[in-house]
Amino acid sequence: MSMDSVERFLTALDPEHRDAVSAKPHEEQQRLADAWERELADDTELDTLDELSPPAAEAEAARRVLGLEAG
Repeated sequence: MSMDSVERFLTALDPEHRDAVSAKPHEEQQRLADAWERELADDTELDTLDELSPPAAEAEAARRVLGLEAG
């Protein structure tokens, strides 16, 4: 069973941020997940990390997206 982008994004977050994002409305979760997907697709440094450790690349992209939100 494949996970949708929101589920994958939540999985990439650390537990504290996962709880905070899970409490947001679904539309906001989807917006953040879409930004996370773009970060994964657009950042060449993450491409290299993804080759070494896909979960680490996903977690780093999630941190970046939340950092931009807090920005």
